[in-house]
Amino acid sequence: MRTHQAAAALLATAALLALAGCAGEPEADAKPTPAATVPTMPAAPSATEAAGIPPVPTGDKRVIYLATLTGIDPEIVNGKEDTAISRGRDQCTAMKDEKDPTKRIAQVEQRFIGPNHPNGFGPTKSALILATVQANICPTY
Repeated sequence: MRTHQAAAALLATAALLALAGCAGEPEADAKPTPAATVPTMPAAPSATEAAGIPPVPTGDKRVIYLATLTGIDPEIVNGKEDTAISRGRDQCTAMKDEKDPTKRIAQVEQRFIGPNHPNGFGPTKSALILATVQANICPTY
């Protein structure tokens, strides 16, 4: 039953993401600002990004990430938002070198633990956690 709830939470999150992209229609006579038409140089990556560690999610990404994890199992975040984010970023770093999906799920089982789940949340929830991490913290990994 909880697997169905987690799947429903993921679908709801995807719907929210889709709606967020369609939040408003631009005005027909809106013109780009001069700053928007001037080409800019890409920013140099930070030291953490250069090391393969993705940036900390902020704003809507942070809210969606934490809400989705809580939807999978409230004990994943368990009031420790920074820990859940840190574990997600660590998972991204580990995934950069590990391409085998089964091993990635095993990494999640070791990394994401809770008071009543000292050995992880099992393969089904770990796969959902992995999908949440990838979607919200490191979509290019």
